[in-house]
Amino acid sequence: MNTEYLNNFEEKLQQELLHLCTNYGMLDGTLLAADDIDNRWHDLAPEYVADAVGQIRDYPVVSVAWAAYLGLGVAFGWDEDWEYYAQASYQSYYGEQGFDDMDEHIVRDLLQLPLDSKEAGQLEDIIRRCGQATVSMIRHEQIEPQSPMAFHVFARACRTMFRIGAAIELKRLGYKFEKIELGRNLNELPS
Repeated sequence: MNTEYLNNFEEKLQQELLHLCTNYGMLDGTLLAADDIDNRWHDLAPEYVADAVGQIRDYPVVSVAWAAYLGLGVAFGWDEDWEYYAQASYQSYYGEQGFDDMDEHIVRDLLQLPLDSKEAGQLEDIIRRCGQATVSMIRHEQIEPQSPMAFHVFARACRTMFRIGAAIELKRLGYKFEKIELGRNLNELPS
């Protein structure tokens, strides 16, 4: 597998989605992230990708977009009670209809946002836009469908969407990157 190609694709996609989310005021030009959250993708990815692959033909945007909702849910858990959520099963993110309404379950039941609220609508809008941009970018690559490379590009796209969803939730929760002044003596820091 051409790892360099896949890394470049993933970086290009991440920058595209970061730019899109920043333009819509959902992020501030920086991808908020935490190693715990990124590592959780490795635990959840096999089951997510197995669910999502079946959606590609009929619902290509859903197949990648639901990864962003999963990212929202994992980031919420990271902030809420990581000891508990770090062990949560993939299926705990399912809605009543399994994968099909995972998005609504995460927004309504984890994030506690009414589905008809302005904030839930904004999340739905940006995740749909990111999903559409992702599908467009995958198609632009002109990779042979159902090939090993197509699978790997799809998996990388899902991981990128997961990270975007997590970053959106971290920002929603009030996290931000701040520059820290280095070189100060510890005795000078406020207690």
